[in-house]
Amino acid sequence: MSRYAVAYLLFLAAHALPAISGLRERIIAAVGRRTYLLGYSALSLALLVFLIAAARAAPSWSLWPGSPALAWVPILAMPFACILLAGGVLAPNPFSISFRTRGFDPRRPGIVAVTRHPILWSFLLWSAAHVIANGDVVAVSLFGGLALYSFAGMWLVERRTRARLGADWPALAAPTSRWPFGAQLAGRAVWPDLRDLAVSVVLGLLLYAALLFGGHDWLFGIAPLDLI
Repeated sequence: MSRYAVAYLLFLAAHALPAISGLRERIIAAVGRRTYLLGYSALSLALLVFLIAAARAAPSWSLWPGSPALAWVPILAMPFACILLAGGVLAPNPFSISFRTRGFDPRRPGIVAVTRHPILWSFLLWSAAHVIANGDVVAVSLFGGLALYSFAGMWLVERRTRARLGADWPALAAPTSRWPFGAQLAGRAVWPDLRDLAVSVVLGLLLYAALLFGGHDWLFGIAPLDLI
């Protein structure tokens, strides 16, 4: 079995087995939610880097030719992905993947006013944009699979959090939406205050700049600006 297939199976197993087997709940009960999330996030990041490295080394063939126009897609999408990631990591969020579930205020939901799932939307934007820019079989299978996983994860996570929050769900979730700005367009919430999003925007753009100007090349051996 190729290293890419092994890396893909390990990544999927690390994300599916803890929830299916009940291992996630047992570990959280033993070490606490924050410790579990920190350890799990570090493992997920390491497996993702391994998966991408294995994908880059795997033999593949082209489905559509690359071009500077297609290379612009992730360059334009990634600022929003980075802002959502930064906000999702920082904000209290009882609805989705988050390091903080306590302290959420539905009157000032911050980035959660944009979407209940900022981290999952961040990964969806990242992976979908890279499908478009990388038109070979391995890249499409890698980023396409991650995009589908991120999209389906919103429903899977919400099913778990609805059960956990019970009767508190309707009041807490009212000013939020699964879809970006869906709560505002539905008239259930005001548009987020830019002051509440300022830290997320600044940190997200700093992360984007670090990736664009050297970080992406250092991590993955590809300089995005060289492709346009």
